[in-house]
Amino acid sequence: MTYVVTEDCIRCKYQDCVEVCPVDCFYEGPNMLVIHPDECIDCGVCEPECPAEAILSDTEPEADKWLELNTKYSNIWPNISVKGEEPADADEYKGVEGKFDKYFEEG
Repeated sequence: MTYVVTEDCIRCKYQDCVEVCPVDCFYEGPNMLVIHPDECIDCGVCEPECPAEAILSDTEPEADKWLELNTKYSNIWPNISVKGEEPADADEYKGVEGKFDKYFEEG
C-alpha cells in the first residue's frame, strides 16, 4: 500500500507533506510533487498535512490513475526531504479543476 499525489498538487506544491514524511519518499517536479510507491511506508502522516488535499491512499478508487504517474516521475525527478519555497500564486490554483491537462510539466 502507498499514498499518491494527485493533480490537486499542480501549481500549488505547498510541500507541508515533505516535512512530516519519515522516509523521504517525495520527489519534486517543476510544478508538483509525487510519492515513490516503493518507498512509502503507508503511514499516512502526509495526507492531513496537505492544504490542497492532493494526497490519497491507493485504496481510494480515484487513486489508480495517479499511481502510474507517481511511479514514473518518482524515478525521474529529484528526491526532496526539506520543504522548499512554495509558488507565490499557490493559493490561486488551490481547488482548480482539470489542472493536469492545463498545467502539468514533465520537467
